Amino acid sequence: MVHAGTQRMLQDAASRGIPIEVVSHPEAGSLAEAAALLGVSPREVVKSLVVKRHDGAFLFALVPGDRQLSWPKLRAVVGVNKLKLSTPELALEATGFERGTITPLGSTTAWPVFVDARITAQRIAMGSGAHGTSAWVSTEQLISGFDATVADITTELAAD
Repeated sequence: MVHAGTQRMLQDAASRGIPIEVVSHPEAGSLAEAAALLGVSPREVVKSLVVKRHDGAFLFALVPGDRQLSWPKLRAVVGVNKLKLSTPELALEATGFERGTITPLGSTTAWPVFVDARITAQRIAMGSGAHGTSAWVSTEQLISGFDATVADITTELAAD
């Protein structure tokens, strides 16, 4: 049986003409672990971050797993002075997805999508609406399906 969140994601993808391959895997405790389970580099696993605007609206920032969001770059692209990462509770309220399962596909509200220009893989893995699964999608089709804004919105990960 397909999880309700994954079903919502698949229906939205189909309505946008975006082919999706959902794969099951053991639940991962980190992005690096998820990449290892999928047999790919962290760069090919994309984080769907839910960002809150000062006016209360949200947006999605899609960030490769080997990078982090650059707030100054994203603010410049969005054209605002204030943005903040939503809490897991706010992200669930804004999208209908729990942290670790978030995807713009099937979000309960279709927020604008901003994609980091470095996401150049033919296919990327991202949240699928349910824990223990990932969605494989073509970056080109995802960008087209959302009329997403592609820009340099990341920096290198800070050293631990």
